This record gives sequence, C-alpha cells and structure tokens, in this order.
Amino acid sequence: MTIADELRTRNFSLYGQWVGILSIIICLAVGIATIFTFNIGLIIFSAVCIATGLTLIFVEVPFLLRICPISQRFDDFVRRFNNNLPRAGFYLILALVQWFTLFIRGSSLIVAAVFLTIASSCYAIAALKKQEFTSSNALGGQGLAQQII
Repeated sequence: MTIADELRTRNFSLYGQWVGILSIIICLAVGIATIFTFNIGLIIFSAVCIATGLTLIFVEVPFLLRICPISQRFDDFVRRFNNNLPRAGFYLILALVQWFTLFIRGSSLIVAAVFLTIASSCYAIAALKKQEFTSSNALGGQGLAQQII
C-alpha cells in the first residue's frame, strides 16, 4: 500500500501519524532555531521542544525501539502509546507545553504547538470514531509494529 492509498483510507490514526512525523521535523527545526535567542524562558522551551521531537521519533517510528539501544524504562513508556486515545492525550500534553510559550513571548515554537495540536486532534477523532490504531506501512507497517509490541 502506497502513502497515497493510506491517505485515502480515511483512517485518522494514519493522518495522526503523518502529522506526527511532520511534528517531529518541526519540533527539531524550531527548537534548534529558537534556542539561540537571548530569552532564558524561550531557551528552556526550545530544549523541551527538541526533547519532544526526539521522543516522538520513537513513538511514531516503532521499529527504532528495536535498533536503538535505549533503557527498558523508556521502552515501556513509549509502548503505552500504541492506541489512539493515549496518543491523543500525549500529543495534547506536548502541545499545551508549547502553547505556554505565549506567556513568555510569541515565537516560532507556536508552529510546533499547532502541529502537535493537529496530531492530537487526528488521534482523538480516530478514537471517537472507534477506528483501529494503524501504523503506516512506510514507517514500519503493522507487521513490524506487532513484532515490537
């Protein structure tokens, strides 16, 4: 199944995963770009944004848990998010943290907050529609994801 075929399935967990992949890229990019400001609050939120991006890599690309040496504790933490509703909540918490940067100063970190919110919404819609959690074939697919879990 190609990526275009996956997007035509109307499965919001696939949409959430692809928006999650975009969120990883955006979190890393804006986190690195914003860390060079002279505002200590934004530097802290930038570091959190970078850590968010790195954590989401393991959440969204499950085969990386097999090939990267990480602790069992982190592995157990990531495995908690193998359903739509837990992922929606996780993304919502991450988005809220980035939305709090508005209390300090508006910055490019808001873009990360927007994408994290969209990913959370996709996973929440999938949970409300009782759609099965599906992992993209392009990112390891169901067969590989099931071996890891």
